[in-house]
Amino acid sequence: MAGYSGHTAGMGMDALVFDFDGLLMDTETTSLLAWQDLWRWHGLELDVAGFFARHGGDVTAERYAALAAAVGPAYDQDASHARRQAVRTELYAALELSAGIGPWLDDAEALGIRLAVASSSPREWIDGHLDRIGQRDRFELLACGDEVRAAKPAPDVYLLALSRLGVPAERALAFEDTVHGVAAAQAAGLRCVAIPHPNADPALFTTADVLLTSAAEISLESVIARAERRQ
Repeated sequence: MAGYSGHTAGMGMDALVFDFDGLLMDTETTSLLAWQDLWRWHGLELDVAGFFARHGGDVTAERYAALAAAVGPAYDQDASHARRQAVRTELYAALELSAGIGPWLDDAEALGIRLAVASSSPREWIDGHLDRIGQRDRFELLACGDEVRAAKPAPDVYLLALSRLGVPAERALAFEDTVHGVAAAQAAGLRCVAIPHPNADPALFTTADVLLTSAAEISLESVIARAERRQ
């Protein structure tokens, strides 16, 4: 690919490509908490088992529709949306990088490994969160859901990230927190490290090249070495 230099900084990976929601920042848990609060505000309890979609697309409309059906004729969409937005804003204001991710980014920079994000979420969402915590400049580029035709598990955002990096898939390593994210990365030809978000079942991540419980449990060099052994 154009722009690929073959520089490895002594390692076999030239780029690390991170999912955003649930991986770089645990927006999955904060989203769940905001929806749980909204259902309880209506005197109901959210079915957590069916909350997380098995794809990377936006399911906000479907979630509101489910709530409206549960509440019945008294449901007020505007009031419900205002409530969720207020709670969500408060929760997100305290959100930082997931445990262990900051040191990984430091180590990648020291090793000369390039950093990118591949997410089904829109650019404005990712930029806003990373800018707020002062981390946006650490990533050379973003590949976002509003730039491609299909969300994960389709490989589109990963293919876009690789194209922008100018790096072949075998020289990049993906990091994901969902099964459909792992599928997307591997469909694009990348090996993938899975760190399931707190509400995901680790037993479902059978195809991941490396499975971790947290980025804090292992050094970046060690996780790259483990992934490289899965050739």
